[in-house]
Amino acid sequence: MSEKIEEGSVLTGKVTGIQPYGAFVALDGNTQGLVHISEITHGYVKDINEFLKVGDEVKVKVLSVDEEAGKVSLSIRATEEAPAQQAKARKPRQKRQPAVIIPEAEQQQGFNTLKEKLQEWIDQSQQEEINK
Repeated sequence: MSEKIEEGSVLTGKVTGIQPYGAFVALDGNTQGLVHISEITHGYVKDINEFLKVGDEVKVKVLSVDEEAGKVSLSIRATEEAPAQQAKARKPRQKRQPAVIIPEAEQQQGFNTLKEKLQEWIDQSQQEEINK
């Protein structure tokens, strides 16, 4: 690997291959790096081919260099200015209605808690075992 490739440096390279997970970029005659799909551009990238093609010259930032594995991680996104965040239209808050208290006599039977049902399920399971 070339000595001049350092983490954080911005270089120009040529796209040499495209895979579903990223694009390979040649930085010099001996060194290639990978731009992961998440580092292609700001925002969601479904298909890299919509943004790059083999032979394109791209400006990349070196994210990491693993000399032992011979891997260079690159980012195109890091060389671009992030788009301004669009302000979300806020909905006006609605006033909450006061809680309605229903007399106990009018309440319907709801879901039993797990603790209340546990013994019933154990008994059912044991009865099924006996019936077999």
